[in-house]
Amino acid sequence: FVAINCAAIPETLIESELFGFERGAFTGAHKQTPGKIESANRGTLFLDELGDMPLSAQAKLLRFMQERCIERIGGRTEIPVDVRVVCATNRDLRAMIAEGTFREDLYFRMAETEIVLPPLRERGEDKLLLARNFLARFAEEYGSDVVNFDDGAIAAIESYNWPGNVRELMSKIKHGVVMADRRFVSAADMGLKSVDAFPNLREARDRAERSAVLKALTATGGRIAAASRLLGITRPTMYDLIKRHGIDEAAGRGLPGSAGHNDASLDEESSGPGGTPDVLRRIAPMSPAA
Repeated sequence: FVAINCAAIPETLIESELFGFERGAFTGAHKQTPGKIESANRGTLFLDELGDMPLSAQAKLLRFMQERCIERIGGRTEIPVDVRVVCATNRDLRAMIAEGTFREDLYFRMAETEIVLPPLRERGEDKLLLARNFLARFAEEYGSDVVNFDDGAIAAIESYNWPGNVRELMSKIKHGVVMADRRFVSAADMGLKSVDAFPNLREARDRAERSAVLKALTATGGRIAAASRLLGITRPTMYDLIKRHGIDEAAGRGLPGSAGHNDASLDEESSGPGGTPDVLRRIAPMSPAA
């Protein structure tokens, strides 16, 4: 198993790191040196932060992926390599393709099997499972007596957005283990804002309702009738939920019928009385004639 961090290597050196070089290929090349790809022969090559690889190296990597052979810098001999390639990146490669900063042909060559890992904020109970694992690890590493989190810390872990994902979680837990002066780590020990360990049930229900309505509107392109069917409710109930949660303006942005979109894309069933699209009528009370 050979790993290489594409973001940590300067652009001028990444080709020699990947493909190796022959003696005398450039100043300082005093001996023949195999690259990471060649070193991983009959094993696994892990390319971390693939999205940070410069375009010049992407072209050579594509040739290797297609031909399964390499040439060292300064060499003339093709060297066959049998290696499994695994890549990872936290960047949106499709967006980079559109911007011209990542090769589309390399993307499709690499993405034969793709696994999308959702951010930590979307992984529900995983946050607490990971946090407890890190707590046990760091408690043992630092010889701490901490055994668990208190209720406030658990609530803080579950409610925090975690923009830094697992790395931020590890950092916070380590800080909490070091700072805790008792057997239970608190939210303050981790540098997190304290929250109510037992949130109001009505607030929790309202958040869930609002999230469901927004997801349904997004999935159906803002069509009220289709979103209502998706949620298993009537259109009047859908209008009531939209009004109650104040999402009329938020739901309109970027949906059909909003600025920058063609209202003609709405189908007939999404139109209200007089042919007015539901998404345009927003939450206006339905007239008696409706």
